[in-house]
Amino acid sequence: GDFRQEAVPAGNGEHILLVDDEEAILHFGKNMLEQLGYCVSIASASTTALEMFNRDPAQFDLVITDQTMPAMTGEHLASSMLLLRRDLPIILMTGHSETITAQRAMDLGISCFMEKPFSRSAIGKAIHKALHQQKKYV
Repeated sequence: GDFRQEAVPAGNGEHILLVDDEEAILHFGKNMLEQLGYCVSIASASTTALEMFNRDPAQFDLVITDQTMPAMTGEHLASSMLLLRRDLPIILMTGHSETITAQRAMDLGISCFMEKPFSRSAIGKAIHKALHQQKKYV
């Protein structure tokens, strides 16, 4: 192995829901996350993702969603999910031109805000951090 490569924290079979309307991102993301040791479900529409989540909000340990999607933005999806489960860790992925700010994401209760494209180590660290941080409510 190459020791200069930063170690990416591995998953322990946690169940992640990955939401993006681009099939390529779903497949690439699913493979990357499975290699890191996570169990991954995918949804190519925010509405589908919400239906999956509503059926059993406890089944997912973390949600990663794209911001820009038809029908419902990632931000809207995240807030709908958080209504059902306040402690759900959510990572919101955005392109460069998005209007949502990190502050707004934090205010909504989103754990982490990530710009696309991201590297394996960046997403690995973000997931690890989001899964292990205790959300504090005032």
